[in-house]
Amino acid sequence: MYKIKNLKLKNPYFLAPMEAINDIAFRTLCKKAGAGLVYTGMINPLTKQKIDLEDKPAIQLFSKDGKGIREFIKKHDKEAMLWDFNLGCPAKTAKRHGFGFFMNNELELIEKILSEMRQATKKPLTIKIRISQNTEKIIKIAEKYCEAISIHPRTQAQGYSGKPDIAFVERIKSQTSLPIIYSGNVNEKNANKLSESFDFVMIGREAIGNPNIFSKLSGSKKEFSFKDYLKIATKYKLSFSQIKNQAMNFTKNQNGAKKMRASLIRARNLEDIKKVYSI
Repeated sequence: MYKIKNLKLKNPYFLAPMEAINDIAFRTLCKKAGAGLVYTGMINPLTKQKIDLEDKPAIQLFSKDGKGIREFIKKHDKEAMLWDFNLGCPAKTAKRHGFGFFMNNELELIEKILSEMRQATKKPLTIKIRISQNTEKIIKIAEKYCEAISIHPRTQAQGYSGKPDIAFVERIKSQTSLPIIYSGNVNEKNANKLSESFDFVMIGREAIGNPNIFSKLSGSKKEFSFKDYLKIATKYKLSFSQIKNQAMNFTKNQNGAKKMRASLIRARNLEDIKKVYSI
């Protein structure tokens, strides 16, 4: 039995939070394929955009100052499996606005935000972090409020390149009683081994356009294609640009992928996309 606090999970394989990838249609496919838990991309609690949360995902928030977090959680708590706060985003936009990894020196603010999140919900609370000079201090704060920690063992400067420092996460696991969700270069070949060393593993880039990675890891016989994605995306009236981007992602490992992408670039409507996939 896999658990985070009182949340029971069928396996340790999670869809990692990914901006612009984890729309409700893609999350739904990954869940059907066998993912133990699926995350949203980063959400600003002050957003005015429509958010589809009908699938009850793990919801990841980001903020530079904590404004609106308590209200957002209260509004959407019934739609969340758990709540996560992002302290690891290494992107230039995060640097420009002072969120994600670039909050790592603001220890008092981090504690204030986690305290407010804890007061706003009884659902499990987690954080996602990277390697920084304050990683261990942040974990000590998290131990007061959180039920698990996601760790991507690269520095901000590394971004998503270079070798993840697995030994760093092993050391952290030996120092905390909180469950560890490992993130970083997880794929079909190493996921099982990593799940033996850590409580859970997150699969990010390897899952893009490939929800069936969860079928293989979970032992499910279900397989899904872009046609399945399109059906759900149409149901939720996702934008053409979002569907087109996912259509590009799903060409991965397809025969004639290069030709398909060239045709998709020229696509102007859903019918054009359907023709590429012979739907």
